[in-house]
Amino acid sequence: MRMHAQRRLLDDGRWHFQHGPIDIVLQLAGEPQACADALENTWLRFEQILPELVSELSFLRRPVSELTQHSFSHSVAQRMHRAAAQVSFASRDGFVTPMAAVAGSVAQALLPTLAQPGVDKAFVNNGGDIALHLQAGESWRVGVVTDLAKALSTMQTHELVVDGAFVISADMPVRGIATSGWQGRSFSFGIADSVTVLAANAAQADVAATLIANAVNIDDPRIQRRPADSLRDDTDLGARLVTVDVPRLSEAQIQQALQLGLDCARDMQARGLIYAALLSCQGHAVVAESLECRVE
Repeated sequence: MRMHAQRRLLDDGRWHFQHGPIDIVLQLAGEPQACADALENTWLRFEQILPELVSELSFLRRPVSELTQHSFSHSVAQRMHRAAAQVSFASRDGFVTPMAAVAGSVAQALLPTLAQPGVDKAFVNNGGDIALHLQAGESWRVGVVTDLAKALSTMQTHELVVDGAFVISADMPVRGIATSGWQGRSFSFGIADSVTVLAANAAQADVAATLIANAVNIDDPRIQRRPADSLRDDTDLGARLVTVDVPRLSEAQIQQALQLGLDCARDMQARGLIYAALLSCQGHAVVAESLECRVE
């Protein structure tokens, strides 16, 4: 059965766009007619994205190391491949597929139609991976969640609990935010409850958050892992073991795991791929911080 894209206006003025597995909330502010025109053009672009991705899905699920000679036809797939290839140095055994950047890349794909004259600011939130548009003098305040499982449970009652916040202003280089962890929507090799990354765009933030979260890890026989393809038959991870449960760990184990993730984040910072990252595991947190980006 063919899936059709749907949209609806939420009570708080945000819009919800949904098409198959793509589930987006967006908001824009500015001159009313400019915003209305930008919203309509964004909807038309949104309707095209899922068919484009499906047409190239078999290659998008392959490791970037196998795609050096392959050219993707559509801009979202191209962005996914480029973002994953840039951080493949940080992946476990050199393995990462373009799918690691899919949510952020889809969010990023909608910004050009939103970022029109008369639109002062806009955001596209694709399941926590966020792309931002900001004209001079504008800003967005973004909440930080360090326990993804708790956040998902509270969202069902419309009472999202945040652990902190930061402000992204137009004079900062950040236009993408993403969060990953073993309790989130996607699989993780690591044990981080959450890793939130600030980057130049949402595609870069998405794949970076995934790989940093993978790096937050230790060997402990009590940690439960299962083959990814036993949990989801359409996964790009094959039979690789992903985390399904993490017991209470000692403080030394937590600090060891967080340090591995922090080393990965700082390596990405040194290469200019991310601006900042907040890593959380069982009530402990560390920050790879830039001068421009500070968590409150």
